[in-house]
Amino acid sequence: MNNIQKKINLFKSSEKIIKNNIKNEINKIKYIKRGTKKFNEVLLALFSGGLATFAILYCVQPMLPVFSINFNLTPAQSSLSLSSATAMMAIGMLITGPLSDFIGRKILMSFSLISASIFTIFCSQMTSWNEIILMRSLTGLSLSGVAAVAMTYLSEEIHPSILSFSIGLYISGNAIGGFSGRLIAGILSTKFSWSIALLIIGSISFISSLFFLWLLPNSKNFKSITLNSHTLISNFFVHLNDKYLSKLFIMGFILMGSFVTLFNYIGYRLTSYPFSLNQSMIGLLSVVYLTGTYSSPKAGILTNKYHRSNVLIGSLFLMISGLIVTEFNNLIIIIPGLMLFSAGFFAAHSVSSSWIGHRVKIAKGQASSLYLFFYYLGSSIFGTFGGIFWFTWHWLGISIFIIFMLSIGILLAHKLKLSSND
Repeated sequence: MNNIQKKINLFKSSEKIIKNNIKNEINKIKYIKRGTKKFNEVLLALFSGGLATFAILYCVQPMLPVFSINFNLTPAQSSLSLSSATAMMAIGMLITGPLSDFIGRKILMSFSLISASIFTIFCSQMTSWNEIILMRSLTGLSLSGVAAVAMTYLSEEIHPSILSFSIGLYISGNAIGGFSGRLIAGILSTKFSWSIALLIIGSISFISSLFFLWLLPNSKNFKSITLNSHTLISNFFVHLNDKYLSKLFIMGFILMGSFVTLFNYIGYRLTSYPFSLNQSMIGLLSVVYLTGTYSSPKAGILTNKYHRSNVLIGSLFLMISGLIVTEFNNLIIIIPGLMLFSAGFFAAHSVSSSWIGHRVKIAKGQASSLYLFFYYLGSSIFGTFGGIFWFTWHWLGISIFIIFMLSIGILLAHKLKLSSND
């Protein structure tokens, strides 16, 4: 009897070892792990795609004062060149997220990048403000297919243990793209014209799009979901009614609204007395975005050690601290303030966006697109609405407005901490 029991125990032990070995082998096949060739290919491709996406999207920001002069526009009207793109980007995400669940991630992202590059080239040839806004709107609609899908691709293909880190690296690539677009646009619009700036940025982005298409590995874990209007609407409401996700959606709204508001109007402040900087210098100031290349992956690493909400709250306080520093009327002090603000923003966005992928189990594409819908909706609404505060109270008004929004974000993060077990 004892021999039989020993054999049973041995069999169970062997079965457990075999199951673990099979599970480990499946994990090796299923997920892309850090240090592998495919991991490097994914990061390089998404870096290239992020660079093109955010260079195209934000290249107009240092040119807002130029648009104001050339087309006789108010700061709020000039900001529509960015807000129109981010608004259509937000709307497009409600479509491209679910669409990627049906046709696949890579094909949609590639088509979107190439289309956005072409629309940017077309925009450089427009002669009226309405035509520019139309082209920028089409550009934003195209870019929605990249921004809504990239993080979903990562959440499906990258091993969960390094997902936060990978998303942080992807966002740091976005920071470099935003910096590059602003810097190139600022210099070229000063030396030549805004149309030459857009033409060159569109052309560079087109080449980056082709590199993205060639390098990005095909999805291995993607499973097509049939497009069904009832299911799509049902999933949207499931995500919106989730008490954690709904707070993270609002967080995205606040983060991007605050970030774009600050950088939309800092140009107007620094081109006026006593600073009197030109567009090249304004574009060069976007170097502060590079703080995101450190803070984004660092925040992802810290979430493994501390609770996500703690890292998020700390990042929001960092943004407020940087904003307060910019109140000093000295450029040498303002620049570190912008760096602190940018570092906090990219860290907070890294934490909140990766939290979405961590929590969602079904229709991940839709959940990511909803987060980014609110994210870019905040950019569109507050990026233009901030013009009222600038017109009425100048930089103090901008600061009060942003601090108020970020305070709401801290309250939301605290509520997430109390209610979440993640």
